Amino acid sequence: METLIINSHLTYPGWSEGKLNLTLMELAKTFFVERGHTVTETMVERGYKTDEEVSKHAAADLVILQTPVNWFGAPWIYKKYVDEVFNAGIATKVFLEGDGRTRLDLSRQYGTGGKMQGKKFMVSATWNAPREAFDNPQGVLYGGKGTADVFLNITANYKFCGYEVLPDFGVAHAYTPFGAPWNAKTPSYWETRHTNCTSLGDSKSRFCP
Repeated sequence: METLIINSHLTYPGWSEGKLNLTLMELAKTFFVERGHTVTETMVERGYKTDEEVSKHAAADLVILQTPVNWFGAPWIYKKYVDEVFNAGIATKVFLEGDGRTRLDLSRQYGTGGKMQGKKFMVSATWNAPREAFDNPQGVLYGGKGTADVFLNITANYKFCGYEVLPDFGVAHAYTPFGAPWNAKTPSYWETRHTNCTSLGDSKSRFCP
């Protein structure tokens, strides 16, 4: 199996350096490599070539977006990445050809024209928000909605192209977990949490405290 990991962290010097997202990215890479899989990587902030990203997506069986949640979404550089890469994927007819609708079959739905069937996509995110903020009907901010609702603007792009969207993985309290900087925790702490919380066979979003 071939996996593409996209890291969309955007550095804010002295505030958000990207260490946690890089750590989770490396843990995921190690997990797959140790099992004999091929892993390719893209660090969006470091730059990329659009045609190469299209090829990476075409080759990958699984695409993982590793991202911080900044103001309730991925950093703006990821939106730019998607606009450029997916537009190229459409232009070259690699990702999809049309949106699925046709006058010859009116039962065909919008969003069924993707050519990436059989491939999978998931989001691995770091949140300042606590787990209790989601799937809580009494929640003031989200009103019962879950992380899948927050990420719909991201996952819909992939589903539109034919990907199966897997439940997301998340680390809560990432900015100040338990009142301390995340990197005050040892590598074994994060590895244990990652192992305990990650299972691609689950049907629900996964969160680590």
